[in-house]
Amino acid sequence: MRIVAGSHRGRRLQVPPGDAVRPTADRAREALFNILAHAAWAEEPVLDGARVLDAFCGSGALGLEALSRGAASCVFMDASPAVLECTRQNVATLDEEDRATLLRADALKPPPARTPCTLAFLDPPYGKDCVAPALTALAAAGWFANGAVVVAESDHRDLIETPGGFEVLDERGYGHTRLSIWRHRK
Repeated sequence: MRIVAGSHRGRRLQVPPGDAVRPTADRAREALFNILAHAAWAEEPVLDGARVLDAFCGSGALGLEALSRGAASCVFMDASPAVLECTRQNVATLDEEDRATLLRADALKPPPARTPCTLAFLDPPYGKDCVAPALTALAAAGWFANGAVVVAESDHRDLIETPGGFEVLDERGYGHTRLSIWRHRK
């Protein structure tokens, strides 16, 4: 797996061992970041200077791709110490320690945010119905700034009900993957 574009283009990332983590395919990640860069619904550039949350971070590929493309900072959140260790190694490989914060926490029961993010990625395990509960929990804990763009990756068969406070901006399918994009309004 590699960073697709930006300052770290082509750099390889490690993936946590085992099959508990399912990294976002390069093709889907590239498509997602093209959507974010060229979206007609964007009120302002989504990536430039963004404060990012990468929840259920896995390898950290989504947050690291955002940093590579101009985000200011990223909080990588995962409940697994082994996953966070892999993310830490990827952050170090790309020399992004100054712009990255690693947080061992469950996105379904998150701690209060220190600073709300302007862009968030949620990539929970497929088939576990985690997206809507995570959106609700993270919003309640102050993780989303007003107007934040929130992206979730899910299995194409998962049904996601949009929680209150979120408006659907876009939804796309890539093979077995669905990308859903919302804007959060307080």
